[in-house]
Amino acid sequence: MAKDALFEIGLEELPARFIDDAEKQLLNKTTSWLKELRISYDSITTFSTPRRLAVLINNMAEFQTTIEEEAKGPAVKIAKDENGEWSKAAIGFTRGHGQTTEDIYTKEVKGTTYIFVKKHIEGKPVQDLLPEFKNIIESIQFGKNMRWASETLRYARPIRWLVALYGNEIIPFEITNVHTGNKTYGHRFLGSEITLELPSEYESSLAANFVIVNSKEREELILKGINELEEVNNFQIPVDLELLAEVKNLVEYPTVFMGSFEERFLKLPSEVLITSMKEHQRYFPVVSKEDQLLPHFIGVRNGNKHELSNVARGNEKVLHARLSDGEFFFEEDKKQSIAFYQEKLDRVIFQEKLGTINEKVKRITAITENIARLLELNESETKKALRAAEISKFDLMTNMVNEFTELQGIIGEKYAVNFGEDRSVAQAIREHYLPKQANGDLPKTLIGAIISIADKMDTIVGCIAVGLTPTGSQDPYGLRRQATGILRIMKNRKWDISLEDILSIVISVYQKTDIEQQNENKVDEELNEFFQHRASYLLKELNVEQDVIHAVLHQEIGRFDYTVSKAKLLSEKRNDESYKSVQEALVRVLNLSDKAEDHHSISPKNLVTESEKEVFNQYNQIKDDFHANSHNKNATGALATLDTLAEPIHSFFDNNMVMADDEQIRSNRLALIKAISTLIKEFADLRLIEWKQHL
Repeated sequence: MAKDALFEIGLEELPARFIDDAEKQLLNKTTSWLKELRISYDSITTFSTPRRLAVLINNMAEFQTTIEEEAKGPAVKIAKDENGEWSKAAIGFTRGHGQTTEDIYTKEVKGTTYIFVKKHIEGKPVQDLLPEFKNIIESIQFGKNMRWASETLRYARPIRWLVALYGNEIIPFEITNVHTGNKTYGHRFLGSEITLELPSEYESSLAANFVIVNSKEREELILKGINELEEVNNFQIPVDLELLAEVKNLVEYPTVFMGSFEERFLKLPSEVLITSMKEHQRYFPVVSKEDQLLPHFIGVRNGNKHELSNVARGNEKVLHARLSDGEFFFEEDKKQSIAFYQEKLDRVIFQEKLGTINEKVKRITAITENIARLLELNESETKKALRAAEISKFDLMTNMVNEFTELQGIIGEKYAVNFGEDRSVAQAIREHYLPKQANGDLPKTLIGAIISIADKMDTIVGCIAVGLTPTGSQDPYGLRRQATGILRIMKNRKWDISLEDILSIVISVYQKTDIEQQNENKVDEELNEFFQHRASYLLKELNVEQDVIHAVLHQEIGRFDYTVSKAKLLSEKRNDESYKSVQEALVRVLNLSDKAEDHHSISPKNLVTESEKEVFNQYNQIKDDFHANSHNKNATGALATLDTLAEPIHSFFDNNMVMADDEQIRSNRLALIKAISTLIKEFADLRLIEWKQHL
């Protein structure tokens, strides 16, 4: 008879950012575990709150599924000795599967005969297997772990209770001296201890004790409360989905309330108000129907509606204090100048081995100047770019950014305008921090994009040059995120410069400093590998296959938007049956090219046959078109010009022996192959692609 099973991990309050991922892990690990153990069930439901993670398995079978498996052993020629008797390999194979040589039978697989046995695996009682769920609980990974008391388990927070039920029976195991039972706990202040008789009681019993264990339901309750306030007050509450996801994981029993603040605070930059509400207090800002910020906020209480007005007043006091600080800092900051803050940058270390923030700004400015030259910016644009680079970090020294660190760049833009800077320069100060996340918004302006790349490149090259290359999951300076940002900006801007061009600029800037660096070749190698990994990651995100990625990145990343176009095109071609003849011709050239010597050039007088003259003439006709298409980043056009070589190449190989006895003819043919292969490799190394039409 099937029974329900319930597992709950009771914890001290988990950080909200860990909860959704932990619940997802719990679902995936439980599903895999049940499949691996051959335990059938009807459905799995997971739950989470700040104080618990839980999984309910409905109608779990009482016994594992009994199966018969076919096990493949060695080939018959190995399984039998010269006398036709079973060898040690065959005997060992059968013994390993609980069988004897009498159970052996043979089957042919792809032209070779192998030995097989069938083994009967009887299903065990599920109740005997359930204590193994302890391993699932211990295997959940969190963004940051801790140890407590004398325990060796690393977990996000200490485990305080464990529920493990199969039907009405407790599943016995313990973790960190906490033993499983059938007792759980309601809301910390409104609920009480709960004794569960059956797993199916879990959700309703906790709801009666002011705990909504279904995170989606908590989210819906918050949205319902927000919508009700919108209707009653005729205003709008823009719902930030990230904030909503966080707030739903801060509470076990959500109740929405509204608070207010003094209208005078609306004179502050809206970003200060919104940051104070969202980032610091986890409130939702309120706007009018005309999208103007209003002096109200929406909060979510972890509890019921009792004395809700007092809760609102308490939150109003907290926000008032924070906004008062912001108001004071804002007025004090405006009394100074950009030069005042710039001077302070020399007192703050950016990174111990890389010097002060002021030294970083000087490098950013030098990099910006060189990128502007590569992009052939006019004098006015270059002047603005350099000014933006020079003052890109001044706001880090303001009181406002010291208090509200999330506003770096944003305050820089506001203050720069206040101090009389050009608006495009001010905007670039804000934009040079973009993207803030791997998939975040990109700079909208040219100057913002240039300085963003200059800043990020300075950090990446500097860190790797002094031996701070990220390892494993450790990336304290966010180099991977910044490299991803650089490549995304280059793809978006479609600049006619390669990643390697920019790397060369930054390396040159560092060579002029007195910073102690690793061996130059080692730095180049690590930088190349680092960016190759980031480019590969982005191409995978675009559903490009790994073999195609290797093919387009085999020499360099180059102009990344063009590299992406080539990868997408080849991803289509690798499965195109009609492309088989073309790729075979081009790959055949690449395979032979390694036999040619680089210093030999093609001599037209040594072209003997019509077919080799034809392929030479076709090569000469298309190479300029190929380079023109490549320069214009027309991947389709570039590959199409290479495609025209296919028939002449086939004819060449059909009618000529490349490795001719005559040394001059042989060298000339190899030189011709080398020239064509060089052209093909500029597009991609097609040998690295697993052409599906061959499988």
